[in-house]
Amino acid sequence: MGDWQARHWTSTDGLTLFGRDYAGAGGEARLPVVCLHGLTRNSRDFEHLAPWLAARQRRVLALDMRGRGHSARDPQERYDIATYVGDITLLLRRLGIARAHFVGTSMGGLITVELATRHPDLVAGAVINDIGPQLAPEGLARIAGYVGKGGALPGWQAAADACAALNADVFPHYRAADWLAMARRLFREQDGQVVADYDPAIADALSRIVADPDPWGKWHGFAQARPLLVLRGTRTDLLDASVAEAMVAGHDQARLALVDGVGHAPMMNEPDALAALGGFFAALP
Repeated sequence: MGDWQARHWTSTDGLTLFGRDYAGAGGEARLPVVCLHGLTRNSRDFEHLAPWLAARQRRVLALDMRGRGHSARDPQERYDIATYVGDITLLLRRLGIARAHFVGTSMGGLITVELATRHPDLVAGAVINDIGPQLAPEGLARIAGYVGKGGALPGWQAAADACAALNADVFPHYRAADWLAMARRLFREQDGQVVADYDPAIADALSRIVADPDPWGKWHGFAQARPLLVLRGTRTDLLDASVAEAMVAGHDQARLALVDGVGHAPMMNEPDALAALGGFFAALP
């Protein structure tokens, strides 16, 4: 959805990586937006949000992290936050982007915080979607229970059924067409079958991705320095309400918005999410 140009770049270790580049409608003077997906997802997760932002005069880059979507799988399995940060900053340098706003869903939010920690001038503002410095054990257990464990499926309807079985509590309002659209975002065709569109080896990296010796200290430094919107699905099992409230407490530029009726993680095409996002981006300098 929306018009975009494919961007390819080569990582420092030789992998070909991919992103979608949506030109903003007359928004050359505004800072671009970089969208970063969750653990098993890819840039197609932003097929609604990216053109919505582009129509509001923002150039949007939606990226596939290595091992997902059209980005190459890593034979060395370097699926960790520091490596993703290096991949992203390399692309932005090559595009001449020294400063941008970021939208990070789940793992993408953790990447955004690390980007700002290592390159504070790069991250002008951020939307952090249903993730935080402290994660609920039940949500982590649920994710660990399915990552890398799905086999090949016989067709797209089977993939849609698998999405529904796994996410019925997350999106209780979804209907058959929604599950099929989700399947198209999460799976790809391979050798006459339908498979999850990520390297199963990312399952082994989950514990490394969520490990941080000082998550709250890093978070407070991040939140104090820039405009920030935290989104939390009211049905999420990963970001407790008390944690989400603590994330914005005491930070004048940070606010929390709830996305009613969805779990981890909001797709950001929900009315509550779009209202919050519209207000956030409209208020940026």
